[in-house]
Amino acid sequence: MSIREGLREEVLDANLALVRHGLVTLTWGNASGIDREAGLVAIKPSGVPYEEMGVADIVIVDLAGRVVDGERRPSTDVSTHLVLYRSFPEIGGVVHTHSTWATSWAQAGREIPIFGTTHADLCPGAVRIARHLSDDEVRGAYEENTGVVLQEAIGDRGINEVPCALVPGHGPFTWGKDAAQAVERAVTLEQVARMAALTLLVRPEAPPLPAVVVERHFTRKHGPGAYYGQPF
Repeated sequence: MSIREGLREEVLDANLALVRHGLVTLTWGNASGIDREAGLVAIKPSGVPYEEMGVADIVIVDLAGRVVDGERRPSTDVSTHLVLYRSFPEIGGVVHTHSTWATSWAQAGREIPIFGTTHADLCPGAVRIARHLSDDEVRGAYEENTGVVLQEAIGDRGINEVPCALVPGHGPFTWGKDAAQAVERAVTLEQVARMAALTLLVRPEAPPLPAVVVERHFTRKHGPGAYYGQPF
């Protein structure tokens, strides 16, 4: 079965957007998107410089990770993306970066507390940090097991309340209805991470945002009562 027309272009655009927003360095990071009807995923090729990447370089894999179209190797993180796609049918795009501020929280092994409304617009709680992989998980199917700990971090709260998470010592992952939304969330997460770090620098004992404000900001952008933006 062939992949949906335009998906390769969407995934290329998502990857190049990571460069425009300053979220990636060298060849780090990756974005992918899925054609649910075909059961095929389009993803960045491994190790190809962004400035040299074209539509033909985007690799197509099935949900088992087999390359079905493309001359390149897929991103080394493809197995992580695939766990998320297999686990959550609502996910249409996944992004991984090593962006400075979010990665700093991941390297510190800390969740990102919810201090302000920018964070509440993204999610209604702290940005979760996944558990550490065991030695056996690292020595075994490392990338797939990275997806497993992200799956666990999402848990029963679902992808709308948990649109992103940090992998300890590694970096942030975001997801959304498509690759473009996953990029938008990666951009937002980086700013949230930066502001949280600066908040603690200014006031180490800063309190979290009151729950009533968190709920109001999250629900005005998400869910059946959302009224942010235009109705078309």
